[in-house]
Amino acid sequence: MPSDLGFAGFRLNFHTDLERDISAFLGASYFRAVGGEWQYGLSARGLAVDTGLPRPEEFPNFVAFWLEKPARQSSSITVYALLDSPSIAGAYRFVITPGDTQVMDIDAALYPRKPIERLGIAPLTSMFQYGENDRRVANDWRPEVHDSDGLQMWTGSGEWIWRPLTNPATLRFNAYQDENPRGFGLLQRDRNFDHYQDDGVFYDKRPCVWVEPKSGWGAGSLQLVEIPTADETFDNIVALWNPARPPQAGEELLFAYRLYWGAQPPARPPLARCVATRTGLGGVIGQPRKYFSWRFAVDFSGGDLSLIGPKAKVEAVVSASRGRVEITSARPLASVSGYRAMFDVVPPAGTEPIDLRVYLRCDGQSLSETWLYQWSPPPAAERKLV
Repeated sequence: MPSDLGFAGFRLNFHTDLERDISAFLGASYFRAVGGEWQYGLSARGLAVDTGLPRPEEFPNFVAFWLEKPARQSSSITVYALLDSPSIAGAYRFVITPGDTQVMDIDAALYPRKPIERLGIAPLTSMFQYGENDRRVANDWRPEVHDSDGLQMWTGSGEWIWRPLTNPATLRFNAYQDENPRGFGLLQRDRNFDHYQDDGVFYDKRPCVWVEPKSGWGAGSLQLVEIPTADETFDNIVALWNPARPPQAGEELLFAYRLYWGAQPPARPPLARCVATRTGLGGVIGQPRKYFSWRFAVDFSGGDLSLIGPKAKVEAVVSASRGRVEITSARPLASVSGYRAMFDVVPPAGTEPIDLRVYLRCDGQSLSETWLYQWSPPPAAERKLV
C-alpha cells in the first residue's frame, strides 16, 4: 500500500465471525487480541525502552507491516513488522492463530544503535484502578475496576508466584530477579460479574495474557511498574522482562516467545492458587486497639486443599521486610474449598513500602503458590485506630 494513505494501524478478522476483529495493531508498537469471549483488555508491545526510569521513556514504533496471505485451509496468519526508534531497530514475525485462546508465536531480531539502560522484552500494559485489595481511590459505584488483577510468575527454579496489583499513591517499581523464566503474565483471575457490576465494558471478561519464552532468556529480572491513576482509561501497569546485561550498539539480540490471550493461561500452578486478597484495619475484634496495625486476608483454593482432613496442621508462613507480623492464622474456608491465611502487620515509623510474602504449608510441604505484596504504611498522622 502507498505510504501516504494515512493508515494508523490495522485489525484482523477471522472467517468464523467477520463482524468482530480478533486482534489489532495500532499506535507505537502496541497490539492486542481477544480470546473466546471476544473482549479486548490489556495490550502488548513489541519493545519497551527505559520504562520506569526518572525520565521520559522511549516508545519504538512499528513503521511498516507485511501480511502473508494464508493458505486456503490455514487457521493462522503471519505478519511481519519493522520496528524503529532512536535507540534500536528490529524485525518481527507474528504467527497468529485465533481460538478460545488466541496464540501469537513471536520472533524478534533486535539491533541496538547505542547502549540501552533498560530494555523491556515482551512488555505488557494494563490497567488497575481499584479492587478488593486496594480501594485507595474507590469512589465509583462499581465494586472493582481493572483489566488485570495480578502478575503471575513461573520462575526458572519452578516457583509459582502471585503478585496482586495495586494503584499506589506514587510510582512504584519492582524487579524480581530470575534466570531463564518459564513464563509470566498479567491475569484477570477474578471472572465473577458480581464483583464488577459493569455491563458496558465487562471487566469480568477481560483476557489474561501469558508470556512463554521458547528458549532460555538467561539472567535478568521480571519488572513491574505501577503508576498512580484516578482514571480507568489510563493504562498504569507495565510488566516486562529485562535482561541483566544491557544491550550494546552493533550487536544482534534474538528473542522467541509465545503469547496466549484468553480467560485462563495455559500454564497453571499445581498448588493452591490465591483467589482473593483483602486488607483492612487490624487488631482483635471487641478489644480496644492500643496501636496501629493492618490486616491481610489471603484466600487460597485448588491444589490439594480440598483433600486435607480437618485435623491437618496447615500453617501460614508469613514474612515481612519491615515491621512486625502478628495474629497469624490459617483456617478452612468452605466458600472456596480452600484456606484463608490472615495476619496483621505492625509497621515501624515511616512510609517506606513493606514487602510481604505468604504461602501455606503442612508437615513441611508447600501447599500453595507464593503470594507477594507491597504495602505502603500511612503517615503517622493518618494511622487511625478506629
